[in-house]
Amino acid sequence: MPDHITGYAEALLAVARADGNLETVKAQLAEVATAIEGNEELRSTLSNNLLPATTRGQILDDLLANKTTDTTRALSGLIVSSGRGAEFSDIVSAFVARSAAAAGKAVATVRTAVPLSDEQQTRLAAALKVNTGREVDLQVIIDPTVVGGAITTMGDTVIDGSLRSRLAKMNETI
Repeated sequence: MPDHITGYAEALLAVARADGNLETVKAQLAEVATAIEGNEELRSTLSNNLLPATTRGQILDDLLANKTTDTTRALSGLIVSSGRGAEFSDIVSAFVARSAAAAGKAVATVRTAVPLSDEQQTRLAAALKVNTGREVDLQVIIDPTVVGGAITTMGDTVIDGSLRSRLAKMNETI
């Protein structure tokens, strides 16, 4: 991982801890990263360093107004205004991983077509804990391309429980 991404992740972690709102900021930054990744026009605009930094920052600030904490808005603006919009998701992922590691936890990214209920998240985290022996922070990403089920990634391990994967396996068997 490039040093500058690690540096930004450490800075985000320090600010979120100092604010006393680490879990909320972590969840909100993950949602912002998912939204940016899911919108090509927004990702392109926030990554365009030919646009003035103040313009990129203002676009993001307007989008996040009254939807996130001031800390989340400020940290998001910092990333984009400093010319790192193209690496927004990488920086946030590194921040989430560092936060979990500092708490002795693993991070699992779960992609589903629909939001998971609290009970489903609890059951999934418990199942992953049995397999890893560590507490697990779930980062749930709503991805309409996942047709039924979920795709879970922990480090280099991918658990594809999507309907598409199951149908493909069934097709191979037949």
